[in-house]
Amino acid sequence: MGTQYTVRIAEPPDGVGLPLLKHRITSRLDAINRQMSTYLPESEISRFNRVESPDWFPVSADVVRVVAAALEVSRSTAGAFDVTVGPLVNLWGFGPAGRSATVPAAEAVAACRSRVGYGLLQVRADPPALRKRRADVHVDLSAIAKGFAVDEVARILERHRVRGYLIEIGGEVRTCGRKSDGGLWRVGIERPVVDGRAIACVIELEGQSLATSGDYRNYFEQQGRRYSHAIDPRTGRPVEHGLVSVSVLASDCMTADAWATALMVLGPEAALPMARRHGLDVLCMIRTTAGVVERTTPGFAARITGSASSGGEPPIGAGSEARR
Repeated sequence: MGTQYTVRIAEPPDGVGLPLLKHRITSRLDAINRQMSTYLPESEISRFNRVESPDWFPVSADVVRVVAAALEVSRSTAGAFDVTVGPLVNLWGFGPAGRSATVPAAEAVAACRSRVGYGLLQVRADPPALRKRRADVHVDLSAIAKGFAVDEVARILERHRVRGYLIEIGGEVRTCGRKSDGGLWRVGIERPVVDGRAIACVIELEGQSLATSGDYRNYFEQQGRRYSHAIDPRTGRPVEHGLVSVSVLASDCMTADAWATALMVLGPEAALPMARRHGLDVLCMIRTTAGVVERTTPGFAARITGSASSGGEPPIGAGSEARR
């Protein structure tokens, strides 16, 4: 997945050693990578992307589950979230091929847009398979697969009756129970600064997941203009609004992960109303002429406990990774 992960547990589970638990977690993450990584040529999704047939392409039940969840968010946002955005991600230089040196021509963007649209992708549960409505459709699951992976690690821990844990993969977090000292898990939300890292606020979590998407880490500049990795599938271009970062709370991490990207694309005017409509608690950081301002739902604000300097154990960071 091109990132690091951390698993913290309050107490070792009965009947299973930590080396075995670590092995099972690592094996599961490796399996998900082999299913969903666009960086591995022989992953399930990479092989599907190469196929030009209109027939159903067999995939694992995991891939079907993730794609089906992605399509649901796509429908809810009228395409602001779209896993077929892969060709545009690559065109703008944020895909496996690496950074582009120039802004793509309008003609190239238009050509890629014709290949993008969640309606071009179909999913079938039994037997599990995907199908393209157009031969050159390309799927990129990087805005939802990390959240799914976090949830799968949680399933392993819960199967072994681990009562308190925090899982973090590339800034996506899920918690359960409390720490060994009885305190809540503390997670730091990054301040959207380009140089260095700083914590804007700290939230306390118990049985919740958190994901963050932002435009301030992965971007390039040309002729004084910044182009973010946050691509709007509806326009074919990087977003051009004041929303710098979105953090989403949800019961599961896959939901938080997908919606963080969707709200980031939707922008500052639409993000909060959309979040409220779907029962999500969010923190939006918005760039203004007076600096960055924060807008939150009441549920998110109730979780904020202070800054990183407010005492106690340093919080685990959750910030904007290289997201698409």
